[in-house]
Amino acid sequence: MRTLDRYVLKNFLVPFLLCFFGFISIWLVFDIMNNANEFIEAKTPFPRILYYYGTQLPQVMVLSLPLGELLALLFSLSKMSRSNEIISMLTAGRSVVRILQPLLFVGLAVTALSMALDYELAPHAAATRQALQDEFKGRGNKPLEQQLFRNRIDYRTWYVQRIREDQSAMEGLHITQQDRDGNILGKYYARLGSYDAAARTWTLRGARVVSFTPSGDIIKTETPRVKKITGWSETPWRIISSNLDPENLSVPQLRDYLVFNSDFPPVQLAPYRTYLDYRWAVPWSCLVVVFIAAPLGIVYSRRGVLAGVASSIFIFFSLFFLSYLFLALGKGGRISAPVAAWTPNAGFAAIGLFLLWMRSTNRDLPSVANLFPKKKPRPKSRPLPAPAVLAHTGAAGVKPPL
Repeated sequence: MRTLDRYVLKNFLVPFLLCFFGFISIWLVFDIMNNANEFIEAKTPFPRILYYYGTQLPQVMVLSLPLGELLALLFSLSKMSRSNEIISMLTAGRSVVRILQPLLFVGLAVTALSMALDYELAPHAAATRQALQDEFKGRGNKPLEQQLFRNRIDYRTWYVQRIREDQSAMEGLHITQQDRDGNILGKYYARLGSYDAAARTWTLRGARVVSFTPSGDIIKTETPRVKKITGWSETPWRIISSNLDPENLSVPQLRDYLVFNSDFPPVQLAPYRTYLDYRWAVPWSCLVVVFIAAPLGIVYSRRGVLAGVASSIFIFFSLFFLSYLFLALGKGGRISAPVAAWTPNAGFAAIGLFLLWMRSTNRDLPSVANLFPKKKPRPKSRPLPAPAVLAHTGAAGVKPPL
C-alpha cells in the first residue's frame, strides 16, 4: 500500500469508527434507559442481558454502517479539500478515481460485512427481542396456537392446536390426506406429534387413523399408541413458517419457504420473494454511498462544502425512502421482486457514477442554481431629453417652447 493510500485511509477510518461506534453507543444508552426497570424487576442476570444485546447488535450495525460511512466520507474529503490537499494530489498527477481507490475498497469491505450480518443474524433480531422481553417480564415462552397448513403438493392439510415454542412437539394434531381429485383417503388424529429430523420420521402418540374409500366410506380404523410415519415432506418449521413474517426470516429460511411452498399463489409468495432479493440488495447501499458522497465531498471552496454535504445527506435519505417504497410495492405484488429490491440502488449508483465522472473531468456539478439560472436584467434605456433642456444647451434646429 502506498503512502497516499495510507494517508487517505487514515483520514477516513478515524471519523468512520467514531461515527459507527457513536451510533451504537447512542442506541445502547437509550435502550438501556427503556429496559432498565424491566431488567431490575425481573432480576435478570448480567450474562442474559449481554446475550440480549448481542442478538440486537447485528441489526443496529446494518443500519449504522452506511450512515457512518456517509458522514466519515463527507468529513474527511471536505477537510482535505479545505486544506488544498486534494488539489496537491491532483497536481502531482493523481486522478480523482485514483485518490478514491482505497475508499472504494473500504466500501466493498463494508458491503461484505453488512451482507454477512443481514444473511441470518440481523433478520432474527426482532423476533428474538420479543421473545427475550417476554422472558424478562415473566411471561415465558408462549406456544403457538391454532396453526393451519395446506400441503398442495402432497394433498395434505394440517391443523395443529398448539405448537411448543422450541418446536419439539405439536399438540392436538388433525391431518387430512386427500387425492388429486380432492377425495379424502385418510385422517390422522394424535394427542402429541414429534419430528425426528435425522430419520425424517413423524411420531404420533395417542393416535387414531381412519382410512376411507374414494367415495367416502370408512375402510378401517386404527388406534395405535404410537404411530410412526416416514416419507412426509412436512417439518415443524415448514408448518410454522406459513404464518411467519418474511421480515424476520433469514436468507436460508426464505429459500426453504419458497421451495416448500412453491405451489402457493403468487400474491402470497410476493413478500417472501421480495425480501429474499432485498437481503442481497440492501448491503450494496454501503458501496453506493461511496459513489455519491465522494464526488460531493471533494470541493474547492467553503461554499461548495456546505452544498456538497447538504446534497449528500438529501440523496442518502432519498435512497432509503425509495428503498422502503419499492419494498412495499414488491410485497404487494405490484412490481417484481428483483425490480423492487435492486432499482433504488441501481438508480442512485448511476447518479453517483455520473457525479464521479463530472468531478473527474473537472466539470461543475449540477445544482439547483444551474437548473434555474437567473435572467440578467435588461439595461435601462435612457429617456429622450426634454425640448427645454435641448434649447437651454443651444442645440441646433430646436426651437424653445412657446
